Amino acid sequence: MAKRWLCVRFWCFLQGSQPCFVYACAEDSEGSHLRWEPSCQQPVPDSKSIMAVLPPRLDGPWISTSCEVRPGPEFLTRSYTFYPNRLFRAYQFYYGDPSCRQPAHSLVIKGKVRLRGASWITRGATEADYHLHKVGIVFHSRHALLDVTRRLNQTQASQDCVGRLPPVWAWLPGALYELLSIRTQGDCIAALGFSMHELSLVRVQRRLQAQPLATPQLVEELYLGDIHTDWAERQHYRPTGYQHPLQSALHHARPCPACGLVARADEHHPPVLPPARALPLRLGGRWVSAGCEARPAVLFLTRLFAFHGHGRSWEGYYRHFSDPACRQPTFTVFAAGRYSRGAPSARVRGATELVFEVTRAHVTPMDQVTTAMLNSSAPGSCGGPGAWSLDPA
Repeated sequence: MAKRWLCVRFWCFLQGSQPCFVYACAEDSEGSHLRWEPSCQQPVPDSKSIMAVLPPRLDGPWISTSCEVRPGPEFLTRSYTFYPNRLFRAYQFYYGDPSCRQPAHSLVIKGKVRLRGASWITRGATEADYHLHKVGIVFHSRHALLDVTRRLNQTQASQDCVGRLPPVWAWLPGALYELLSIRTQGDCIAALGFSMHELSLVRVQRRLQAQPLATPQLVEELYLGDIHTDWAERQHYRPTGYQHPLQSALHHARPCPACGLVARADEHHPPVLPPARALPLRLGGRWVSAGCEARPAVLFLTRLFAFHGHGRSWEGYYRHFSDPACRQPTFTVFAAGRYSRGAPSARVRGATELVFEVTRAHVTPMDQVTTAMLNSSAPGSCGGPGAWSLDPA
């Protein structure tokens, strides 16, 4: 009987949060049930193979390895190049679909970045200052031009900003229109919900990717600051978590069908990613984080979900840590309940919206500091003095 391992990534939106990614792996035997691979049930890979690069070395090209999703929703791929003289050039390619196959518009961003020092807020990160020299936009369809113009008209953008874009009848494919320049006054990027504050928080790490019957391969990852979920707040928000990492165009995980396409792209030739296999929404089984996750408000965690098809019940374990490698546990949150059958999303094509109900939950402290903090909480909020004890495990 033929057997194969099936690994799936799905993303979801939690209200008021970044999109979240969860992975699952299973052995698929023809005509049989899925059996979960033991190594896939471990949320964190071998942390000994992961090394932070301090201070971060940004020089070189960094690329998206898949179609990324941001609150909005926005679908994009990124290609950033940093030069030894601290200058950088960044491409952001936006799409009208969650598979990144329908280019809408591209941004080309040029500027300068300077690393400052270790972050006092986000452990393991480096803070940086940046200055933008130029931001330009290229539209790949009239519909994309109309969409951006409509967005500007719905904001407090000045007439000058709207006037920088052509009327639909005058649109030229491949034409670059300036949204920001050091040579001219005015800044139209805020009205579009655009910000490069992601450059103010940086982390570079290296890890080894196991190769079958071969030497492990070096993978370099660039973590940049998270993006605020509210477009109106993006100009003022200072990140404390990370986005999905970019990978070095020279040292990326393999196989990577998108990597070469993104690395060779520019504002006039956006990458069109290979078609993704459409999978039915079958949540049954166990789903785990692919690694240590970083959330805003300095949260490092891993997640494990179990979905039971009978009765549509679910349970989840959120294991929190004090370090970006998820080696030092602080507390664990367990939650369980039921979820709805689901309905097609009106906002995200191809997505399904679910409603989760929590019927029980508990918290387990995993270190002395968290235990002491819970024991000192106000009466009636999290128990009284001495109500909490350290988990012996």
